[in-house]
Amino acid sequence: MSMPYLEFLRGELGPGLLDGLWVSLVVIAPSALLGGLIGLTAGVLRVYGPRPVRWLTECYVSLFRGTPLVVQVFFWYFALPYIRVGGHGIVLDPIPAAILSFALCSGAYQSEYIRGGLNSIKRGQIRAALALGMTTRQAVTSVVLPQAFRRALPGCGNEIIYLIKYSSLASIITVNELTGTATTIAKNSWRNIEVFCTLGVFYLLLVTVATGLLRLLENSLSVPGFERPQS
Repeated sequence: MSMPYLEFLRGELGPGLLDGLWVSLVVIAPSALLGGLIGLTAGVLRVYGPRPVRWLTECYVSLFRGTPLVVQVFFWYFALPYIRVGGHGIVLDPIPAAILSFALCSGAYQSEYIRGGLNSIKRGQIRAALALGMTTRQAVTSVVLPQAFRRALPGCGNEIIYLIKYSSLASIITVNELTGTATTIAKNSWRNIEVFCTLGVFYLLLVTVATGLLRLLENSLSVPGFERPQS
């Protein structure tokens, strides 16, 4: 007879999922930061970069938005070692391969939100900044970009929420994060319902916490009467 759920949770499932949660955070946090930096850079270059640079960033976005994330994960982990550089393949450990995959994919999507935010700012603001003696770079970074970032933040935040759920794909390249750990426990215990329902609760809590933090950030950066009406 199998042990009661609470005993199973305290003895094996809970500690195992907590270990997996830590690994998930190790993957999610740098992926989100790097993806945000890539998205911001690509978004700005797509709007204000020279034509060859705009073309290159458009190709990057089209490639990573147009191919399945699971294929990208497989490429960085399984295919990259077959690309010879100096006679040696490029071999990435599972966690760096997962971080690279998630960051590049997330950055491609986030660049769309940044690009949309930049295009929503009237060009007259740049002309006014230039008339005040600013350079084009100063006008973009000091006048346009802060407004565009505030407008793009909800979309970028939504992409981070997706990233939390995307992180489960790291398990397919042997990363023992939440999903990988839960799968192992389910195979060993044959208690699939309890394991995967509990796993779902863990992801739900992660998303709820991230949503609350992103909302706090959005509220702290909002300008009353600009992005949202005054209450």
